[in-house]
Amino acid sequence: MDRELTLELVRVTEVAALACAQWMGRGRKHEADDAATNAMRAMFDTISINGTVVIGEGEMDEAPMLYIGEKVGCAASPEVDVAVDPLEGTNILAKGLPNAMSVIAIADRGNLLHAPDMYMEKIAVGPRAAGKIRLDDPIEKTLEIVARANNKRINDCTVMILERDRHQELIEAVRKTGARVRLIGDGDVGSAIYTAIPGTGIDLCVGIGGAPEGVIAAAALKCLGGEMQARLWPEDDEDRARCKEMGITDITRILYMDDMVKGDDAIFAATGVTDGELLRGVRFTGGDMGETHSLVMRYKTGTIRYIKAVHRLTRKPNLVFTD
Repeated sequence: MDRELTLELVRVTEVAALACAQWMGRGRKHEADDAATNAMRAMFDTISINGTVVIGEGEMDEAPMLYIGEKVGCAASPEVDVAVDPLEGTNILAKGLPNAMSVIAIADRGNLLHAPDMYMEKIAVGPRAAGKIRLDDPIEKTLEIVARANNKRINDCTVMILERDRHQELIEAVRKTGARVRLIGDGDVGSAIYTAIPGTGIDLCVGIGGAPEGVIAAAALKCLGGEMQARLWPEDDEDRARCKEMGITDITRILYMDDMVKGDDAIFAATGVTDGELLRGVRFTGGDMGETHSLVMRYKTGTIRYIKAVHRLTRKPNLVFTD
């Protein structure tokens, strides 16, 4: 993959973020998601890749665009796998809450796990604790390891967990250790990334969330030197059949970084839609102008870029504005 792709991918997340940010706090998550998806898909037609969507908006019969298996890009090469979440945090945006983002990850063809649209048990840490954790360790042992790696007391560690009934036992176990708990309503991708970004205050992300989001987060963590371990968590026979159809024969095995993101290169890009620990949200500054704040990083070079951009919205053909 050419290094120029890093900046090209930011253009894709920027336009998706600008499109859906118009719906912030309006309580209409489907319209917001549609706006992000339409803008992202249109911008992909200008990107010089031969991409195949391996993680997207669903199966072909479920999603009109950015569906799994769809071809994107306008060139014969490079051939890449594409994982997208045009709007990470649809409920977040609908309520006007923090940490909604537009995200993309790409890797050479065949190097991203084709994760089925189901749940996944996950644990994520930053570079200091990478290589030291195990998914099957008790949370008490994991927190001891993470605290030691970050030169902290357990009481000073913060664990990010999705606020779901299925996590109640886990939440109580973390609290008993004395660690601090940060509950979130949505945002699987961002919560894992925060563990590897200095200054966010998040030391550990753990729990059961979306498998597609897990692969996108793994790509970001690979670029950042962090670590994720995961295991598919099928709820019923339909989920187990879906795994089999996608060639996943052993759903009980732990998935490591090289299982989810293979090879020696990967690129991750994100643009903030609402303000968060990682990125500022979209600002509409008047006079048909808007500002975006993005992050793009590449595993091969280790480069991490934060990009602030000012956009003249009337010159963005891929944007459709609300009334």
